[in-house]
Amino acid sequence: MKFKFNIFFALVLALAGCTRLDYKDNSAISPENVWTNKTMITAYVNDIQGGMMPGWPVNANGTDEGMNGPKDMGSYTRGQLSIENSGYGLNYSNIDKINFFLEQVETVPANVLNDGEKKGLTGQVLFWRAWDYWAKVKEVGGVPLILKPQDVSNFESLLVSRNSTTDCVNQILADLDLAIQYLPAKWDDNQYGRIDKGAAMAFKGRVLLWFASPLFNSSGNKERWQKAYDANLDAFNFLTSNGKGLYQGKYADIWYKERNEEVIMVNQFYFPDHAFNQSSIHPEPFSGGSANNNEAILPLLLAFPKADGSKFVMDLDRLASDPVYNQQMVNDFYMNRDPRFHDVIFCPGTVYPTQDDFVKGQSYWNAWRTEPDAGSTSGFRYISLVLNQLSTGVGSSSTEYWQLKGLDRSLTRALLGQASTDWIEIRFAEVLLNLGECANEVDKSADALDVLYKIRKRAGIQSADGKYGITASSKEEIRQAYMDERFIELAYEGKRWGDLRRWKKFDLLNKIKYRSGLHVVLKNQTDLNNFDWTTDMYTPEIRSKFRFDFIKNMDGDDSYNFNLDLNHWFYPLKKDDLDRNSKLQQNKEWGGTFDPLQ
Repeated sequence: MKFKFNIFFALVLALAGCTRLDYKDNSAISPENVWTNKTMITAYVNDIQGGMMPGWPVNANGTDEGMNGPKDMGSYTRGQLSIENSGYGLNYSNIDKINFFLEQVETVPANVLNDGEKKGLTGQVLFWRAWDYWAKVKEVGGVPLILKPQDVSNFESLLVSRNSTTDCVNQILADLDLAIQYLPAKWDDNQYGRIDKGAAMAFKGRVLLWFASPLFNSSGNKERWQKAYDANLDAFNFLTSNGKGLYQGKYADIWYKERNEEVIMVNQFYFPDHAFNQSSIHPEPFSGGSANNNEAILPLLLAFPKADGSKFVMDLDRLASDPVYNQQMVNDFYMNRDPRFHDVIFCPGTVYPTQDDFVKGQSYWNAWRTEPDAGSTSGFRYISLVLNQLSTGVGSSSTEYWQLKGLDRSLTRALLGQASTDWIEIRFAEVLLNLGECANEVDKSADALDVLYKIRKRAGIQSADGKYGITASSKEEIRQAYMDERFIELAYEGKRWGDLRRWKKFDLLNKIKYRSGLHVVLKNQTDLNNFDWTTDMYTPEIRSKFRFDFIKNMDGDDSYNFNLDLNHWFYPLKKDDLDRNSKLQQNKEWGGTFDPLQ
């Protein structure tokens, strides 16, 4: 059974507002009564977590992980920057709710909440205040620190200037330290999903990793890296002592075997009260609504190494000119990869995991053939092979590589809104990667490498020397190895854009320029006549009938390309916020006076 965070407190307030002025009902629920009732106090905390716990991210678009569709590329990614299209708004609704709780809970008598219960609830709420403030600080730098309920009748008191980034981070860490002190190591099974001590420690490690990274630490202050290392080591030691670790089953099952040892912080999805609509990440034929989001583009397709951990390298020039090489690339692409590859990405000509009868258990042949087209610059056009039939569509509307990670495989097209796969916001692999990255920066290279070996061993990579394809030895090489491994291990988990920002590595996107892809193309039209649509690309005879074509720009328009500005790393405050509060300062990068690095 999944613990249900509900909106009970919102119901409490709604009911309170329904009492007639000319009639006193002593049994009615009122806001004042909340603080004399343990159930309603707990419901208040549930409401905070229910509203703030992140869910499944579908945000690969705009990174080198994926795209949603042709020309679906944001202006920021294309280098078209302005305060109007890039502004970040300061919303304090959660902070206000949290501060109100922290003030009120102090007045709750012991006969309503004992000391342990009060600390457990307070620890959760302090975690969420730290979470909210960090969400703001990592985007814009320092923000106004509001730590007490505000008097909305006193307008002048609401106008508060920004605190420094350092002040904000110190407050975030203070809230987390107190939360860690108050929270239990583990909640009872019927309270599973609440924030516990391990989750707070892991999040503290994440915050300090970011604060030590180049985005905030342009001078490379080693003391910050040491603090980040210490926090992540504390989290690692605590979590392992309480039974947490890398899930040792199949990588894909991390998201299907609920409550496994890798889960640190989780949003539990369940139908009908709290389901996740997965229609957007399905291929269009399997979707009842939006579709084709988070499709993998070339950098992610090539990022996963070979089965022995060595780099998968594809010479795109040779791919076009050497048919023998092309065939070898098709074979290696499908058959000689890191096992995580086929757990994360659906590839053309393989069985799509669905319960729809019209294709259940058959390969989804979202591949291509070509036919002459005198009107095109290439002299031909692509015609798709979809659902075992020729499509009337011309050209490509998708990359043909879809997200498999976390896909609820029990659903039909009509039920995609009922997905119940839990979202793991923090898992043990991230804690390990955070620790290892910090270890490298504090000159513990052996420890850093050991983490990479553990991650790849769990992935199922074969190794004769115990290094699992990792060849890095210097600090710079190990740093790059961590960039590469996070891209693979955490693919489609909403971490890539943040990693590129904190490393200040938008140049990696600019270098690839276009969102490129690979078409799987039928070599000979005559092979269609007797094609066995129930087989797949894991069969050598079938693979021999196909080749790869490199598609330079899946957007189909060269004005759509990565062109990120390398002088803008923090977002601007929205103009509306500045207009409402004359004490707010805009960030320096956007013409203001506030320095996010102070």
